[in-house]
Amino acid sequence: MTSMNEADQKQNLLVVDDAPSNIQIVHSILKDAYKVRVATSGARALELVKVTPPPDLILLDVMMPGMNGYEVCARLKADPETKEIPVIFLTAQTEAEDETRGFEAGAVDYIHKPFSPAVVKARVQTHLTLRGIREQLAAQLNSIQKELETARQIQFSILPDTIPKIAGLDMAARYIPASAVAGDFYDFIPIDDHRIGILVADVSGHGMPAALIASMLKIALAAQVPHAADPALVLSGLNQVLCGKFQQHYVTAAYLYLDMETHTARYAGAGHPPLLMWGGGSDGVRDVLENGLFLGKFKIAAYSSVEFPISRGTWALLYTDGIPEAANSSDAEFGAERFREFLATERYVSADKLADGLLEDLSRWSGRGLGHDFDDDLTIVAIRVVDE
Repeated sequence: MTSMNEADQKQNLLVVDDAPSNIQIVHSILKDAYKVRVATSGARALELVKVTPPPDLILLDVMMPGMNGYEVCARLKADPETKEIPVIFLTAQTEAEDETRGFEAGAVDYIHKPFSPAVVKARVQTHLTLRGIREQLAAQLNSIQKELETARQIQFSILPDTIPKIAGLDMAARYIPASAVAGDFYDFIPIDDHRIGILVADVSGHGMPAALIASMLKIALAAQVPHAADPALVLSGLNQVLCGKFQQHYVTAAYLYLDMETHTARYAGAGHPPLLMWGGGSDGVRDVLENGLFLGKFKIAAYSSVEFPISRGTWALLYTDGIPEAANSSDAEFGAERFREFLATERYVSADKLADGLLEDLSRWSGRGLGHDFDDDLTIVAIRVVDE
């Protein structure tokens, strides 16, 4: 005798067939293991499928008067409330075209008449198990997506809320992750109204591991404030903090220190693309490349910096390699030459306009949107000297 708890735990089936004899056979095969609900027409089936609790699986006759099984199945799959319920067709037809039509309508399997009890039980159990697995995977995916969204919010929270105001400088930043979480990072060390340090970094790889390492840079950079005026010491300090913390990744970085009282800049890099500069009376776009080893791998790595004057009209651009390495549909990269050509020929009145214009040009050239369509993260910090 079946207890009340066992009955409550039984899964629900809906059997749809216009022939009472077929319903009786299927019901006798399945009634001991499942709760079985029956319908003798397609219209009635569409009503019963809405009754709580909904069926976990539907056994559906193909050839029925009025509304055949193909149409019933198509309607079930078109309804968000019923589209996930697996449908097994019951049929005497064995032609490949008929089965193909059923699968196209959304069925998961066929059981051919006359019914074999062993086959009916096996097919039903298999597809109920598969549905359970799919639901578990969907729940896990939903949980992962929620965790990724939380991680994304946390990651964005460690980026600067605003651009610091420094006398004589116009600055803008753009950060576009290729996925929910990213390995790019940028931040500022404002010293006073006239001096500021700017870091742009790129963690190798993508996803959560790279994002976690990028978040470490926030704390590591804060510890470099006492020597923010010396880019070589800043990078050396970051390297010492990061070394030994991870095995499979590394970090490239560029650090620029600007002093608007002396109108000088100091720069150092760690395996990072060069700082680009133009304007201020100079012709063309020039590279500033003062690179040491990337961060996080070698405690003995040493860094040096270069100092140079800056004047009104000077532009500087810090960025990650997602810009020049962005590919179009033909797998051609945006490239350093096209990148510099854009900077040399376009004329923008503000750092914001330049940053937006560069991203628009990159999007137009690559044929990709500025959402999560690029293969790598994109980060830009644009700087313009607006006063002596």
